[in-house]
Amino acid sequence: MREAAAEAARREAEARERAAHERRERELFARTVGPVAPLRHAVHAPLQRPRPHPLPRQRERDEAAVLREAISDEFDVETLLDTDDALSFRRRGIGPEVVRKLRRGVWSIQAQLDLHGLRRDEARERLAEFLRDAGQQGLRCVRVVHGKGNGSPGREPVLKSKVKGWLVQKREVLAFAQARASEGGHGALVVLLGPAPARPGAPAHGPLPATGAARPPRR
Repeated sequence: MREAAAEAARREAEARERAAHERRERELFARTVGPVAPLRHAVHAPLQRPRPHPLPRQRERDEAAVLREAISDEFDVETLLDTDDALSFRRRGIGPEVVRKLRRGVWSIQAQLDLHGLRRDEARERLAEFLRDAGQQGLRCVRVVHGKGNGSPGREPVLKSKVKGWLVQKREVLAFAQARASEGGHGALVVLLGPAPARPGAPAHGPLPATGAARPPRR
């Protein structure tokens, strides 16, 4: 009992000493600061909160469009090609005279893409980019040079069939035919493109250009 009473007395003395120390500290602070008056209106300092990172909305839309326009190597193009030696193509609703005009070179070639020396994946990407740029520029007749396969193993034109399959999958491609001998022959295709959708306030694309000279494909 005596030990418990002594311990209680010790704790009470410590508590009184802490209270006295805190009272002296408050009094010292009050004397140092002097008289104070509360503010009538509270003043809040504006905090500079970090802004959220901007979302690349346009890039996301572009990537989604690329996925929608993606072209596949697994597409069986042979079922859609005309059964002639040149294996031409025309989309439904396009008359056979369009293919004949392509073969005769009635329309001038406005741009050319040369896929010589490119690997399959690189050639596919370059072709998709070329067609997209051609549509944005309002081009209607272009040439795609895929080569004759003279430098390929077994002298097989690997890109020739691939390019045809890729072109058929692009909605803007209305028709294509093998180029004339002076324009690449078996190593190139002349492609007819549909008009790009007109932007608000932009003039509509006119008819296809008349026959004109085009640069021969690189050998």
